[in-house]
Amino acid sequence: MSQNLVDLTEKLSLSSNKIVLTSSDGDSFEIDEAVARVSQTIAEMLEAGCAGGAIPLHNVTGKILDKVIGYCKKHVEADPIEEEEEEEDKKKWNAEFMKEDLETIFELILAANYLNIPGLLDLTCQTVADHIKDKTPEDVREIFNIQNDFTPEEEEEVRKENAWAFE
Repeated sequence: MSQNLVDLTEKLSLSSNKIVLTSSDGDSFEIDEAVARVSQTIAEMLEAGCAGGAIPLHNVTGKILDKVIGYCKKHVEADPIEEEEEEEDKKKWNAEFMKEDLETIFELILAANYLNIPGLLDLTCQTVADHIKDKTPEDVREIFNIQNDFTPEEEEEVRKENAWAFE
């Protein structure tokens, strides 16, 4: 119990510190340090003392950074007592959060990878996986804008060799 109190006190003291994140297109966001630390990349920068002033995020646009910050605010570690109740709430929130077009989801994947936010990376990748599940190879090519460079004969050969994948 006392360790939980110490952890909670540390989180509260972190949340009083503000961090400024600047997107690639110049938008600035002032957020609590505890929220920023959901990103392992930013947490490491803060611990190493490399984050003087605003932290520039050259690979993330303002639109996407705003969404990433929203995700981080929702997923800052919760009080263990309320954890079960919040888990169901987070699942609903995540489902609503991922109601985006594929282009935005792809940009969120890149941002989650760049900022090293494993939970967001898992969520976005799973959303894409769910989206292409049970799609034909042609549909997947269209979704990802992949040109088919097989001749019809080569494609037929691949289909024969991997018939299990086309069942």
